[in-house]
Amino acid sequence: MEKIWLSSPHIGEKEKEYVAEAFATNWIAPLGPQVDRFEEELSALLAVKSTAVLNSGTAALHLALEISGIRENDVVLCQSFTFAASAFPILYQKAVPVFIDSEPESWNMDPVLLEQAIKDQMGKGKRIGAIIVVHLYGMPANMNRILAIARQYSIPVIEDAAEALGSHYHGKACGSLGDLSILSFNGNKIITTSGGGALCSNDENLINKARFYSTQSREPVPYYLHKEVGYNYRMSNVLAAIGRGQLEVLGNRVEKRRQIFEKYSTSLGNIRGVQFLKEPQGYFSNHWLTTLLFDAGVWGNDMNEKIRKGLEAENVESRHLWKPLHQQPVFESYPAYLNGVSDDLFQRGLCLPSGSNLTDTQQDRVIDLIVKLINEIR
Repeated sequence: MEKIWLSSPHIGEKEKEYVAEAFATNWIAPLGPQVDRFEEELSALLAVKSTAVLNSGTAALHLALEISGIRENDVVLCQSFTFAASAFPILYQKAVPVFIDSEPESWNMDPVLLEQAIKDQMGKGKRIGAIIVVHLYGMPANMNRILAIARQYSIPVIEDAAEALGSHYHGKACGSLGDLSILSFNGNKIITTSGGGALCSNDENLINKARFYSTQSREPVPYYLHKEVGYNYRMSNVLAAIGRGQLEVLGNRVEKRRQIFEKYSTSLGNIRGVQFLKEPQGYFSNHWLTTLLFDAGVWGNDMNEKIRKGLEAENVESRHLWKPLHQQPVFESYPAYLNGVSDDLFQRGLCLPSGSNLTDTQQDRVIDLIVKLINEIR
């Protein structure tokens, strides 16, 4: 049986053209004209003043914390319902991650719990260095509320838009809403550079500082001089060439993934006990991954695993929703402000094949398999 992947890379001809140009001009080493153009094109797309492309979204988040002045024992408030890479860089800085549970409307950071955590941590004499908010599966977070709270307490906001390129919040691009924002171009993202990421901001000085750190903090003199610790985080010219080609078809990729969501929702959403996350008013999701929930009252607490195993037996990849970070052994000793939402989502949810190269025939096969499995379990 043909393998159906959760979200595989989708490469076209333009990427090959730009990569061939990089080879033809011998710009194979890190940096080069493709990097410069990719940064310019991303900035224009997001309507931000400056962008630095890097070798991963994790590197971008690490630099965001570094240039925000996060130091040992600082508190960084982070969404619990997300991938671990949203929080690992906090530990790189020897800072303290404090996890915030989700709101049911977007599955992202709950503003009520965020403010509760701020008051509580400040009351304990802690310095809060930053808030990291994630747009999970491409669905924007409740940014108006979160930004208002952050401004009230003078805390910078780092926007983790790794999964949300092409998404919008009340007409503004995800990736442009934070004081600093990060993107990911990992192989499973809506566009890819094989591996890569970006750091974006309207503060050009911050991005210039990030570029400096990302190239080993080399001082601008005609010999190697280093006054600060640096990192080898810059994106190569070849990978930037891939990214430029991918960026040209971003609109098509978003449209296709939204169509995939609508087809799943229409085909499966009328089954008793099956639910899909809808966009709140003013939200526009790229639907990077289509996710569904099984009502525990109808199907019990392990229906997602039963369906996942059934699909796996038919060579179809699906995946549980993110296991909350407050449940992860590596983070279990850190504070968390919880309401049970992310625990429930993890218990009941499943990610379905959603790649923009998923064919209608393949999606029909996935839908038919899910219906068949549900009927067998019913």
